[in-house]
Amino acid sequence: MTGAGAGAGVGAGAGARLRAVFCDVGGPIYDDENFVAAVLTALDELRAADGLGPADRGAFRVLYDRSRAAQGVSLRGALAEEFLGSASRRGELHERTREHWFHPPGTLYDDVLPFFRSLREVAESLGSPVAVGVLANQEAPVVEALERDGVAPYIDVWGVSAIVGYEKPSPELFRWALDAAGVQPHEAVHIGNRLDTDVRPAAALGLGTVWVLRGEAPDEPTAEQLAEPDIAVPGLEGLAPRLESLVASRGAA
Repeated sequence: MTGAGAGAGVGAGAGARLRAVFCDVGGPIYDDENFVAAVLTALDELRAADGLGPADRGAFRVLYDRSRAAQGVSLRGALAEEFLGSASRRGELHERTREHWFHPPGTLYDDVLPFFRSLREVAESLGSPVAVGVLANQEAPVVEALERDGVAPYIDVWGVSAIVGYEKPSPELFRWALDAAGVQPHEAVHIGNRLDTDVRPAAALGLGTVWVLRGEAPDEPTAEQLAEPDIAVPGLEGLAPRLESLVASRGAA
């Protein structure tokens, strides 16, 4: 599936080459159910402190799926209002969730390591280096998980929000990653599974965009949503060779 690309051609020049690939973690690399488990644990703990029982799992899934479909609704605010009595407690929920947010063994998607190996092959075929980075709203322990699961050797740029100090969709995290890789926006591609925190901010800066339709992506994206990224894919399999063509076509545009 291919979209029109909201930011296609921004700042690009003729003969643009792929020089950097950035990838979100939750969704493209690890199962987003790791986050779900963390936030549910946090909700249950906060509700217990308020003298309440565990959060209703069915009601949680309704709100979670609504956020996935909308690709722009504040999930933490909605959960805090529904289960903690006020959206103003979203910060409290976020801080408690951070304590439980890990990526256990076995939750790495099967296509991740083949994808990163293929990226190296693409760089070799180009005869020039391609910087590879993670660019994600994640806690610091994600680095240990990526080391454990064999992903870390492929990573050159560690754009982890808890470490860098910026959080998507703020452009600062994207700019930090571009500077760390030493590349211009039109030479880079960002891969993520959300429109609001991945595709839209990356496209606004002029990066190529890939929307991975799993995890927090909607089950049935609309035609309008599919038109936003440059490419929409169900997973990472077969994606790496397409990224050089994506950058080249945006440069030509």
